[in-house]
Order: sequence, then structure tokens, then C-alpha cells
Amino acid sequence: MENLEDLKLMVEQWTNQGPEYLQKIPPFQLYAAIGLLLLTTVLLLSFRLVRRTKSNTVLLSGLSGSGKTVLFYQLRDGSSHQGSVTSMEPNEGTFVFHSEHAKKGKIKPVHLVDAPGHSRLRPKLEEFLPQAAAIVFVVDALEFLPNCRAASEYLYDILTNANVVKKKIPVLLCCNKTDKLTAHTKEFIKKQMEKEMQYEKLRASRSAVSTADIANDYTIGIEGEVFSFSHCCNRVTVAEASGLNGETVQVQDFIREYIKP
Repeated sequence: MENLEDLKLMVEQWTNQGPEYLQKIPPFQLYAAIGLLLLTTVLLLSFRLVRRTKSNTVLLSGLSGSGKTVLFYQLRDGSSHQGSVTSMEPNEGTFVFHSEHAKKGKIKPVHLVDAPGHSRLRPKLEEFLPQAAAIVFVVDALEFLPNCRAASEYLYDILTNANVVKKKIPVLLCCNKTDKLTAHTKEFIKKQMEKEMQYEKLRASRSAVSTADIANDYTIGIEGEVFSFSHCCNRVTVAEASGLNGETVQVQDFIREYIKP
């Protein structure tokens, strides 16, 4: 009880002396202190708000002709836009997936970017990597073998990019056109690309790399072991799709895993 009374007495003294002390402080110093306190509060609130605001940007990447742009239109409009749709400029839009239009309630839109696959235009991908929440790397499962090395090198560039490594951006290896009878399975594609991406083998085959390629900031793989996507610091998963037939469920599920509706 005595301690409680002492505490009560101290509070009363501070309450009485507080206004007197404030009156002794020069107005300029008082205003400056209040202004600094308000500025600090605003900055802290802004920082917390920025940290809570997660990116809704997803990148579609891959070689030219892999079917990225068809997938983009299929996700946006539910239409394949058949014909020559090779994109020379980033094709982007913010929208709710076509398959989600019938759902009730508020659904968070996705900012989808279809990055050009041509080797000279790949640096455009780097412009979007800092904002990426996830990456979908599209591979043509029908014409896979002739393009296996080129696709593996491009994916290697992405997986060793500083933004991808530091932010641990998840990557989906999307095997497109798997509805075709002669298309390779996702298991075969995964295994072949892992073989191509073995550190020493891949480095040996990159002696004449174009200056247009994405710069490698990190290396991946474990020395002395056969490369596996499980060696990457970010999550790499494999899925099947068919842009022309509208089979995009696995792609949508992957995107919605990181951009909640």
C-alpha cells in the first residue's frame, strides 16, 4: 500500500510540474519536438503499410513460341486468340481471372506480365523482377527437345538473378501443350532440364553468351551432386497446361497460392 501511495504521489507531482516545465521550453524547440514526433509516427505507419502491401505482379516468361501469350489471353479472357501472337513488347494487364468472374465477393486482381521471349528482348524481364510475387516459366512440351538447352539456360539466368534469390520468388515450370499426343510429360521435362542445368555442364556450354542475356548474380546447385531444382533457395514446382484448350487450372492455383483472392 505504501508503494502504491508513493507512486500516486509521484504521478500527482509530474502532473502539476508538467505544464510548468513545458512553459519553460522555448516555443521553437517545443514545436520542433512535436514536429519530429509526428514525422516519426507518419514514417513508421507508412513503413508498416508498405510491408503489409504485397505485390500482385506475376511474370510469364519463357522462350519465344512456348505459348506464354496464349496463356495470358486464356487467363484474362478465356480465349486463346489463335494465330501469331508472339509478343515483342511486354504484354501486361491487371485483372481477375476469367474463370473467377462467376465467383461472389471481392477478388484481388492479378497484375500479369507476359515478358518477350526473344533473346534480345529478355532484359525487359529485369524491369519487372523487383515487383514480382511469382514467376511462371513456360516450356513448349511438344517441341521440347530441340529447345531444351536454350530453355534451361534462360531458366538458369532467372534462378540465379539477385532479385529472385534474395526475395526467394517462387517459380512454376509450366509445361504447355501437354494435351497433344506427342508432347513430353512434365516429369521428363523436369529431369532433362535438371540435367542441362548441372553447374559445370551448363557453364561449359555458355562460353559464347550474348550480352543481351540476364546477368548471373548467384550460382545454384551443390558441387559434386547432380543438379536438382530442390537445390534452389526459392521454391520451384512443375505443372501442366494447355493454352489453346484452356487447361490452366494448375497455373491459376499456383498464382493464387501467392496472391490470395
